[in-house]
Amino acid sequence: MKLKSTFKSAVGVLTLLTLNSTVNAEDFFVDSKASYYDAVSQVGPGDDIVFKNGTYRDFEIKFQAQGSKQAPVTLRAETKGEVVFSGQSNLAIAGSHVVVSGLVFKNGYSPSGSVISFRVNKDDVATHTRVTEVVIEDYSKPDKFESDYWVALYGKHNRFDHSYLAGKRNRGVTVAVRLDSADSTENYHQIDNNYFGYRPELGSNGGETLRIGTSHYSLENSFTRVENNVFDRCNGEVEIISVKSGGNTLHGNTFIESRGTLTLRHGNKNTITNNVFLGYGVPNTGGVRVINADQEVANNIFKGLTGYRFGSGFTVMNGVPNSPQNRYHQVKNANIHHNTFIDVSHIQLAAGADEERSAPPVDSVFTKNLVVANRVPTTFSFFDDISGITFSNNIANYSVESQIEAGFTKRTDIGESTNVTVDGMQVGADDSVKALSKDEVGPSWYQKKEYELPFKSGKEIRVDPGVNTIFDAVTQAEDGDVLILGEGKYSEEKIIKVEKVLSIEGASPDLVTILPQRSALFEISDNGALALQRVTLAGTDAPDAAGNTLIRTKKWGMLTNYRFTMDNVKVVDVDINHSFHFFSAGARSFATHFSVTNSHFKTISGNVFAFNKEKDDLGIYNVEVLNISNNVFENVSGALALIYRGGTDESTFGPKVTLSDNTLTKVGHGKRNKRKASIFLHGVQKTNIRNNTFDSSAKVRIEHTVGEPQTTLSQNSFSNTDKPSIIDFLTAKDGCQCQ
Repeated sequence: MKLKSTFKSAVGVLTLLTLNSTVNAEDFFVDSKASYYDAVSQVGPGDDIVFKNGTYRDFEIKFQAQGSKQAPVTLRAETKGEVVFSGQSNLAIAGSHVVVSGLVFKNGYSPSGSVISFRVNKDDVATHTRVTEVVIEDYSKPDKFESDYWVALYGKHNRFDHSYLAGKRNRGVTVAVRLDSADSTENYHQIDNNYFGYRPELGSNGGETLRIGTSHYSLENSFTRVENNVFDRCNGEVEIISVKSGGNTLHGNTFIESRGTLTLRHGNKNTITNNVFLGYGVPNTGGVRVINADQEVANNIFKGLTGYRFGSGFTVMNGVPNSPQNRYHQVKNANIHHNTFIDVSHIQLAAGADEERSAPPVDSVFTKNLVVANRVPTTFSFFDDISGITFSNNIANYSVESQIEAGFTKRTDIGESTNVTVDGMQVGADDSVKALSKDEVGPSWYQKKEYELPFKSGKEIRVDPGVNTIFDAVTQAEDGDVLILGEGKYSEEKIIKVEKVLSIEGASPDLVTILPQRSALFEISDNGALALQRVTLAGTDAPDAAGNTLIRTKKWGMLTNYRFTMDNVKVVDVDINHSFHFFSAGARSFATHFSVTNSHFKTISGNVFAFNKEKDDLGIYNVEVLNISNNVFENVSGALALIYRGGTDESTFGPKVTLSDNTLTKVGHGKRNKRKASIFLHGVQKTNIRNNTFDSSAKVRIEHTVGEPQTTLSQNSFSNTDKPSIIDFLTAKDGCQCQ
């Protein structure tokens, strides 16, 4: 009885202390660095530091405090969304039982390696800390290849939730879970209910949206739970999520038109359940890529995914025998069950098989999965021995490949169902798996921004012929506007900077002529995109100097990607001096889509399209998709197209090049054309050259250097032109694969 009485007294004292701490809690309102640091020196359990509404520029916040489970210390906005940190601002958190809420970071970038860090230094980390309802938008470093994290989680038992992150354009993981100390392994972090918005193609490795661990610590367990998040157009690289540790759970997330995959890159015993992958037929959209041991992928829905190879709808990789920690460990004991695949173009097994990756999957099962091909055929591809994967009790609505047909039952009555029940056994994902909408995640008070504004989405602006009238109109135009050029000549004495989404149109190339008088007519800079239609571009009034370019990007260091389209345009007299180019991409520029159709190019002393500025062989390149169709090229001294992607990195998709239905006459024989080729493609991943006519032109040169390049040459005509040369540096073969 005495012991019981003592225990009751202790509980009463604890309860009283907790109540007193709550009753005595204080709000510290701050509006400057001085008032903030005065407040943070005084706070205790239950207290709030409240930033008054406003914009705070160049504010590096260190928030180190000790709260309790019942009475955390809170840092919050006076009104959620009305406290904005801009310029070079960031937040570092340490201590325990602290909460951060309602802050916005935009119009700037972090001066350090993180925007929000769950530590203030290597020794002082955060535990039992929650960061909720924060916004980080367009807060990228100005140098695209200067790396940082937007959120870096250290410590243990931390939560990042209901937040909005979109528009990261520079290299570095958007959210990184770090396991680089004993204080941060087996962390049991929770990342939930966040909106991960648009992340454009980086054109290089280092564009993951979420990474859990690194290869160096990949044999450690993280036990991080990633749940109920939306990943919307997260296109940075082939790994949307890179899991590089063990024991993690990724459950109930939705991926919308995201180019890449959830990749189990390193680490064992991860669980992938109840996720929905929606590709809607968008190129390069993928699902899950399995590597390592004891992975479970169950009860997920994959729909409308078009990706192939490492970015396919579902991939099981080959491994490296006795793999180093940073390479590909063999797939062992993978349990792939109760998933539904609907209109998934590619399911690839033993993918990546080569001399190094020669260990196929073993001791694995693929069971009770439903494969439905209603609108798009599904292809299972096998790159090595798949006898280590047991197929059983699966259902498909078509005849699957013979290698696995014993593990499938064909049913043509599935319709749009996501699961089928046979003799009491469910096949496919259960009915609890639902896609999240964008409105269900992130802070409810922040509007989600639309990126990649379409051409012709603004107003029409009439422009008359004259001197600098296009320059003046572009200065006044807004995003999405269309400049309608009247009949006549346009003499442009200034370089026109394209820093918005613009369309420029004439009535006919025979009626509208633009004559630049500077070294360039248009320069595409950050936030720019350009569409040209029905005009003539003439180089006759350009300066008499070598190296002019009609259209170029900023010469070095663009942060944002751009688009360029051109249709029914004449390009003439681009030869005032040698090496006068039509289009030249600057180093560290990146076109997501570049298309030229139905146009006529005549007399050019340089190159037509040059995307070859990335010579450091780091896997960086200048164009993702290049489409050149139904054009005429005459008397071009340089190359029609120069594209260079160096290095051996496999984390990106492109370049992808299509040249079709073009006529080339006397292209590529100029003495300054160092490649001695009309078309030179190095490291391109997908090439389709079809139905073109080559007359008295230099040959086509293609060099395979990385990945699994796909090159198709068909129905081309070569008159007084050497046959194409395809050199495969991957297999040291020299030859032409053409029809």
